[in-house]
Amino acid sequence: METKGIKIAARNPKAFHEYFVEQKYEAGIELTGTEVKSIRLGELNLKDAWCNIRDGEIWLQQMHISPYEKGSFSNGDPMRPRRLLMHKREINQLFGKVRQDGYSVIPLSVYFKNARVKVEVALCRGKKLYDKREDAAVRDAKRQIDRAMKERNH
Repeated sequence: METKGIKIAARNPKAFHEYFVEQKYEAGIELTGTEVKSIRLGELNLKDAWCNIRDGEIWLQQMHISPYEKGSFSNGDPMRPRRLLMHKREINQLFGKVRQDGYSVIPLSVYFKNARVKVEVALCRGKKLYDKREDAAVRDAKRQIDRAMKERNH
């Protein structure tokens, strides 16, 4: 996603391991000034983050933004729920899917797009243990093939 005007602040490494990504969406996020400054410094963690839909709004839960060092009283709770800004139609579409069994809305990355903070969220389906093992086997096989090709070319 490294295109012009986009600077990635954080990725969720666990998301692709734990879930099948079905569909991706871009959302704005409601932040305070000191939170934006902390994100610019890369002081955020998406590891255990997830999204909740209630009352027609989508909320990002468990995203940790470290308090800004030079901020004082304006630093809020680092783990507070943050509202995501999406079109009502997209939120309703996600809500319909999340009500189905096994679907979740998970943030994949936080990035700056033309000086605005954006969150890439995805509609995900949880992986079972055998799916994770299968993915690991495919990755290992690809790695061995690449290694064999490299040795053959030298």
